[in-house]
Amino acid sequence: MRIVYFYQYFCTPKGSWGTRVYEFAKRWVAQGHQVTVVTSVYYKSDLKKGKGLVSRYTVDGIDVIQLNIEINNKQGILKRIQTFIGFALLSSFYALKLRADVVVASSGPITAGIPGLVARYLRRRKLVFEVRDLWPDGAIEMGLLNQPILQRIAYALEKRCYRAAKHIVTLSPGMSDNIRQRLGYTHTTSVPNASDLDLFGATPPEVTWPDWARQKKLALYTGNVGVVNNSELLLEAARSLQQLGRTDIQVVLIGDGQLKAKLLEESKDVDTFTMVGVMPKTELVAWVRQSMVMLVPLRGTPVLDTSSPNKLFEALSASTPVIQTTQGWLKTLLEEYEAGYTVDANDPQPLVERLIAMADHPERVEQMGSNARSLAEKEFNREVLSQRMLEVLQNAHSS
Repeated sequence: MRIVYFYQYFCTPKGSWGTRVYEFAKRWVAQGHQVTVVTSVYYKSDLKKGKGLVSRYTVDGIDVIQLNIEINNKQGILKRIQTFIGFALLSSFYALKLRADVVVASSGPITAGIPGLVARYLRRRKLVFEVRDLWPDGAIEMGLLNQPILQRIAYALEKRCYRAAKHIVTLSPGMSDNIRQRLGYTHTTSVPNASDLDLFGATPPEVTWPDWARQKKLALYTGNVGVVNNSELLLEAARSLQQLGRTDIQVVLIGDGQLKAKLLEESKDVDTFTMVGVMPKTELVAWVRQSMVMLVPLRGTPVLDTSSPNKLFEALSASTPVIQTTQGWLKTLLEEYEAGYTVDANDPQPLVERLIAMADHPERVEQMGSNARSLAEKEFNREVLSQRMLEVLQNAHSS
């Protein structure tokens, strides 16, 4: 098959972002399929802005067309909307130009569906619509899309994408349930983010740990530092740990985002809180494996309860337990496998209590880590999940 994949945030393990598209596409290429990814310039990707409007690469057999439109999480909402629309319009040219048996449009943002619609209606391509986030519901819940006219446009575009698709792929069962219950579309399949069992399961290279990290029990967060990610909750928890004299526990944030400068300023007097800059996924492995626990503190909203955060699957692969805040499918899984805990998204004290209990019972942490790895192997094997999505594409092509 010839597969064209429209996705704005393409990244390989050399970058510091999710590698789902890269990992899936690489496996499809190995099976004899031709895959072209149309992407943009995301600041956490290892692909950097080139000269001119378009750059082209071949990455492990994947044809990559990079539109040199820069996307950065520090951009304001209006600037980000401009970049989303710019990508949608420019990528629509390739929706018309590229030969394809199946086209995948990956959202959010919902504007990523536009080139998919162009391919579907103007070139009669088979469309599979991938839902990474429930747009526009998520943006509205977060207060990022407040204008009524833009909300109406976004909802209309969402419905059109679902209607046009031969099949809808979601990143969690909760997303599939939402689409079925809210809009009545039943042609959905859940293909969650996968665990990188090889990368995060291997013995990492030797690391010279900074003085502040030695002899500490690390509670690690990796990723965007922002409102959606509830980053301020972690600073509040660290401050409470310091007040309680639990300086043996260090809350560590590795990443970047809109709240980074604010948290750096507010944490100057908090010795139990440290921020580290963005690093490639290959370097991140040692930190995840060294940590007592991975923190996944998303804000408490219904849409985020359906999320599928990469950092959680990385932790499971590394045999690292998880403390997270969503109240949906991930809470159920962690409880079933005894691989982590779920705490209140709006109150730092339950998080503090869990961290102290884990620090005081290392044997329990070790067992939870073993359970986490078992969960990764049984439920989130990348070989299985990439094949599941490929079967969706093959069925769409043959229908």
